[in-house]
Parts: sequence; structure tokens; C-alpha cells
Amino acid sequence: MNRKRIEKRRRDEDRGHWANKMEYFLVVAGNVVGLGNVWRFPYLCYKNGGGAFLVPYGLLAVFFGIPMFLLVTSIGQYTQEGFITCWTKLCPLAQGIGIGQLVITFWASIYILIEAWALFYLVFSFRSQLPWATCNNTWNTADCLDSQIFNSSNVTVKQTNGTPAAVEFWERRMLGMSGGIEELGSVRWEVALCLLIAWIFCYFSIWKGVRSSGKVAYFTATFPYVMLLILLIRGLTLPGASEGIYYYLYPDINRLADLEVWIEAGIQLCYSYSLTGGSLVVLSSYNDYNNNCYKDCFWICLLNSGTSFVAGFVVFSVLGFMAHKQGVPVNTVTKSGPGLAFIAYPQATALMPLPHFWTVCFFLMLILLAVDSFFVMVESCIATVSDLFPKLLRAPVKHEIFVLISCLTMCVLQLILVTEAGIYIFQLTEFYGSTRVCMAVVAISECLAIGWIFGADRFYNVIEDMTGQRPSVYFKLCWKFIVPPLSLAEQ
Repeated sequence: MNRKRIEKRRRDEDRGHWANKMEYFLVVAGNVVGLGNVWRFPYLCYKNGGGAFLVPYGLLAVFFGIPMFLLVTSIGQYTQEGFITCWTKLCPLAQGIGIGQLVITFWASIYILIEAWALFYLVFSFRSQLPWATCNNTWNTADCLDSQIFNSSNVTVKQTNGTPAAVEFWERRMLGMSGGIEELGSVRWEVALCLLIAWIFCYFSIWKGVRSSGKVAYFTATFPYVMLLILLIRGLTLPGASEGIYYYLYPDINRLADLEVWIEAGIQLCYSYSLTGGSLVVLSSYNDYNNNCYKDCFWICLLNSGTSFVAGFVVFSVLGFMAHKQGVPVNTVTKSGPGLAFIAYPQATALMPLPHFWTVCFFLMLILLAVDSFFVMVESCIATVSDLFPKLLRAPVKHEIFVLISCLTMCVLQLILVTEAGIYIFQLTEFYGSTRVCMAVVAISECLAIGWIFGADRFYNVIEDMTGQRPSVYFKLCWKFIVPPLSLAEQ
């Protein structure tokens, strides 16, 4: 293989590489273990019948997620390039895959808004009285329901005749929601400030490239697990938690016949494993040529799915607690989507002893999970563009200026998301920006390019040369015959 030539070119161009294996593992873990695990995975379970979602998720992780994870990380490690230029070494006709990934990543950058929302909630968590627990605020309406009302016996009657304080804080205080997307309204400057802070943190996490992002991950990738453990212990000890756990683990067999449940599971794997955005290609490109990416694949995928599974206990124990307080079934506690993180959980913590502590823990965890995933996403785009113009963009001062201009531009463009119609634009972009069709096309194209054009056997030789291990024939079968039809079914 071209090992010596690749190593020499990397030294000559000073592209950068991980200081040690731990940095790579933490950054990749921080990238794949993010909001998709703690926010999106639980609400998909909630939406698709609890345990019924776990069955297709587990099966597709084996036949779709893990094989694709090995494929994309091996591409990056072998080529030592970003997700566009990597294809010049493997299959020049397939460079359009990288351009498609760049577009998908651009649209996915809207998720920094969730970090801004969480920061907004975190600031309000330090008030003497949690504002989403009472109706004594200027933004509350006459129909507002105080959080303590959920302790009353006729809560279900009262709930239908009013709006919980947590919903009014979300819609009226933070978002200032207008009547529709056509009513843009003014910028919510407090949320805009939170957005700016998120972008500033992102800039200083990646301004030195892999040298800075690797150091940041020591904290941002590990501390959320401390918070997750604390919240898990607290959640499991809440009254009614068993009802939520039962709903989470007990599958509704009838839902397994619903194709949409299987499609949602496949899309969730693309999101949480970061399979089609290109970030894994870039992160792996900073590895040493002989890093054992084959073994890493199993450990990181296990960590990812394991975190999703544990996060489900955290969320559903709280939903069970809310159902117990309200006297309603678990599946009617709240709507799926952002409401799980920004309405149901704050509403639940307001009813717990030490509500400020639990609220701070939750939103701090949410922020750090978002930080990890987001700065990796931006870094992968910047590294990929830099690989297209190495002499222009890799020089020390020019690189920092390029990163600064990129972050400032994106921050300004995203101000429309913090207007009074911002939530409608966010939901519209989320639904159409990087759709399941886009991700399916990328997955199919990667499998066709490697499995059939470059050659699966030839790629096996590449992995064996890098790791000293020849992958199981199962991976080749997945790349050539299983992943493409599964991706077509997701459309």
C-alpha cells in the first residue's frame, strides 16, 4: 500500500493529527453521543410505542449502523483527507458524495439553536423561583396552570382547560412565537445572545484545528456522563418511574408491523452514528495509518447505542413521574419533539425536591452534548474545505481567520432562527434540509462506490494493511447487498 507516501505527505502539509488515541476516541464519542441520544432517541421511542422502537433499532444497528461506521472511518484513516478530497484516491467519480455531505452538514448546523435554548434555560435555572413553575410572570395568561396544580386530584380536568406554565415559558417567554411562519416578527435578543455565546465557544474549540478540539473533548465528552448518571439515579427513585420504564421497555407488537417505525429507526442510526454527514471521515483522517479502526468501530458503536438506551431510562422515568402526578397514561403526558426536553423535563423538575439542582444538571448536560456534536460538525466542514485549498487555508494565521469568518457568517445567517417565527423556520429546515432521502442517497452511493467500484475485496486489503486484521465477510455482504436495499426502503 502507499503507507510511506501518505505519512510523508501528511508531515509535509502539516495537516495535523491526534496527540494520542484517547483524544480521537473522546472526540468521536462526543460527536456520535450527542443530542440524538438524549433528545431524539427518547422522543422517537415515545412516538413509536416505547419498546417497539428498540427492536428495529437493535437489528438495524447490526446490519446497517456498524458496517457503515467501519466503512466511513476506514475511508478517512486510509486517505488522510476530508470527505470531498478522500474520493480522489478511491473513486474520483464519487466526489459528488462529499459535496452532498457538505450540504447536509450545512443544513444540520441549525442544531446549534438547541444549545442556545438550553443555555437560555440554564440561566433562568438560577432564579430563586423557577419561572416555568409559576403563573406570576408578565408573560403568563389567564389560562396558565401552576406546576403545583398537578398534585391535585382533578388535574386531568384542569389540564384540558388551561396551559401549563412550562408551555407558556417555552412559547411566550423564550420563543415569543408568532402566529405563523409568515409573521417573522422581531429578533429575540436574549436568545440571540445565547446563540452568539454558542458560536464563540465553537470558534475557540476549533480555531487551532485538531490540536484544540482534542483538548476540549477531555471535558465536554466525559462530563455529560456524570450528569447522565446523576439524573438516572434520581429518575429511577421518583414515584411512578416504573410506569415510564414499563412503557419504554414493553414493546407494542402491533407497531412492529408499521414500516414507519423501521424507517425512523434507520434514520436515527444515521443521525446518532453520524454516518452520512462526513464528520467521521474527517476525524478518522487525523489517525495514524496503523490505528485499529476495526476494533474502534465496535467499541464506539456500543458506547453510542448504550448511551441512547440509558438516556431512555432517564427520560421515561421522568415521564412516568409526570404521568403519576397528572393521573394520565404515559403516552399522553406531552407531545414528542422539543417538548420532551424543554417542557416535560423542566415541568417535572419543578415538582421535585431541590428543583434548581436537577434543572441545572439536565441543561448543563444538554449544552455539553450539543457542544461536542456541533464543533465537530463545523471542524469537519472547515477541514474539508481546507483540504481543497491547502496552501491558502492551512497557513497558521490564515486558518484562524478562515475559521473566524466561517463562524461569524453562520451566526449572522442563523439570526433568522431566533426571530418570533424562528421555531417554524427551524422545524421547516429540520424536516426538509437534511431529509432521510438525502441520507439514504449518501449511504447507497458510498456502498456502491466502495463495494462495487473500488471493490469490497480491495477495501478489505486496505483495512487489513492498516489494522493487521481482516474484517469478517459479514461487512462485505452488508456493504454490497444489505445496506443499499435498506437505505432504499428508508425513502
